[in-house]
Amino acid sequence: MDKIKAAVCHSFGDPLVIEEITIRPPEGSEVEVTLDAVAICHSDISYIDGAWGGSLPAVYGHEAAGRITRTGNYVKGLAVGDPVVVTLIRACQSCPSCAAGSPVTCTTSYDGDLGPIKTADGGKLHQAMATGGFAERVVVEQSQVVKLPDGMAMDVASLLACGVITGVGAAVNAANVRPGDVVVVIGAGGVGLNAIQGARIAGASRIIAVDMTEDKLIAAMEFGATDGVLATGDAPWKTAMKAAGRGADAVLVTVGAIPAYDTAPRYLAPGGKVIMVGMPHSGGMSTYEPVVLAALGQGMVGSKMGDVVIQRDIPWMIDLYQQGRLKLDELISGHWQLEQINEAIADTKTGAARRNVIVFNRS
Repeated sequence: MDKIKAAVCHSFGDPLVIEEITIRPPEGSEVEVTLDAVAICHSDISYIDGAWGGSLPAVYGHEAAGRITRTGNYVKGLAVGDPVVVTLIRACQSCPSCAAGSPVTCTTSYDGDLGPIKTADGGKLHQAMATGGFAERVVVEQSQVVKLPDGMAMDVASLLACGVITGVGAAVNAANVRPGDVVVVIGAGGVGLNAIQGARIAGASRIIAVDMTEDKLIAAMEFGATDGVLATGDAPWKTAMKAAGRGADAVLVTVGAIPAYDTAPRYLAPGGKVIMVGMPHSGGMSTYEPVVLAALGQGMVGSKMGDVVIQRDIPWMIDLYQQGRLKLDELISGHWQLEQINEAIADTKTGAARRNVIVFNRS
C-alpha cells in the first residue's frame, strides 16, 4: 500500500481535510492513474453537503486526467505512460444495459467502501463515484478511462470526464437534436453551456438559454445560444416562444432547481420533450399537468451523463475541440492547488465559476 495525499470528507457540510491515505496497486483490469488535474463538479459539492447521503469518510472528485503509472495483469490496449481522462462511468460490459449500448446505466453494482483506498491507519475510506479523484492518484477500472492525444492539456482534458459529455451528450444523444430544431436550455452554468454547444453542433436553428442572471445569458451567447431569456421575468416561456416563433422541440433542464422542472414543459412544442439533466436534492418533488403532455404527444426523459459511450464520444469531442468547434479552455474559471480545495469549492458555490480545476504540481 502506497501513501498519497487526498482531500477527505469526514462529515457532511464540513470542510474537506487534506490528509495522508493509502492506496493499493491496481488488480486485474484496473489501472493506476497519477493525476495532473481534477475539476470540481456541482455533484461533488452536493455529495459533500449531504444532499444525497452516502458513506463516510469519503474521497470525492470524478472529473480527472493524468497518466497511467501502473496496470493490472488483464489490462489491454493501455500502457504505463499513457495520458488518459478518468470518468465515473464504470461499465461491466456484460449486463443488459452495457450489452444494449448504455454503459452509463450499468446495473453491476460497485461498493466504494471496498475500493482501493483506506485511511492512513487502514480503516474504511469510501471511493466516491468509483473514482475518488480529489487525490494524487486513483485506481479505477479500465472501462473508466479514455486515452488522450499526446500534448493535450490535462486541465482541459479533465472537463471531458463529466460536465462536457453530460451537456453535449444530453443534446446529441438524449434529445437527439436535429438540424432546424428549436432547443431551450434552462441553466447556463457549466453543463448548460455544453448543452448549448451540443445543440449548436447538432444544427439547431434556435438555441434559447434561460437563466437567472444577465451575465450567464451573455456567456450562453458566446457558446452558441441565439437568444437569452431571464427566468426572473413574467412567463419566460412566452418570451422564448416569441423569440423562436414556436415552442421547443427539446427543453434541456441542466440545473437541479425544482422551479425549473415545474415550468420546463411550458416551453414545449407539440411532440417535444423535456430532457432532465440537473439533479435536485433527494426528496425534491416537481409537479406538472400530465393531460397536456398526453394530449400534445410530449414527453419527459432523464439523461444520465449525456447517455454517452465514452470510448466513442470522448474521442469525437476531442476532435471537435482540436478543430475549434467545441470550446473547452473557455470553461475553466480558475486553477487551484489541492490544499486550496475548500476555497475552490466555496468559489464554485457562488455560481460565478464555470469550472474550477485542481492541478497537481509534479516538479
